[in-house]
Amino acid sequence: MNYARLAITILTLFFLNTFAKAQVTVHKMVSAGYTYQNQSFGELGGKLLFLKNDDVIYRLGGSALMGSANSKFAIMPKLSADVLFNFQKDVDFYHSYYFLIGAEGTNKYVAPKIGVTLFGMLDLTGGYAFPINDLNGKELKGLNINFTLNIPTVFIHDMFN
Repeated sequence: MNYARLAITILTLFFLNTFAKAQVTVHKMVSAGYTYQNQSFGELGGKLLFLKNDDVIYRLGGSALMGSANSKFAIMPKLSADVLFNFQKDVDFYHSYYFLIGAEGTNKYVAPKIGVTLFGMLDLTGGYAFPINDLNGKELKGLNINFTLNIPTVFIHDMFN
């Protein structure tokens, strides 16, 4: 069975169930970052942030990982799903950081991850990748580290006006 399809199906059902219960605000973000997965990859893409309240936030993203594997340039599509949570009450300052649980998948590996995010904009996550296929003869498995900057499109729009 294809693990990437199974993970995407489970995450989609989870998010659809959550969104069917309440009114949700959606924010668009542009993301750029670095991923280490037995190789170094640059990442460029976008994310949707689903917000009902500021205790639990959901994000779905799509991006491209670009890097070199066995001296050959490669680009991989990547899908990600994250849940950000911080249950501190009545103190806005404590909502400057969130704990993050999520998963990411490419056509080469699937990786559950945990980490922290500052204002939902600066992420530092780590996990373990399970290989699906190899990339130019290199198997992408083991330690997975991500450092990502997520910039809301509203911020970009306001910056140029």
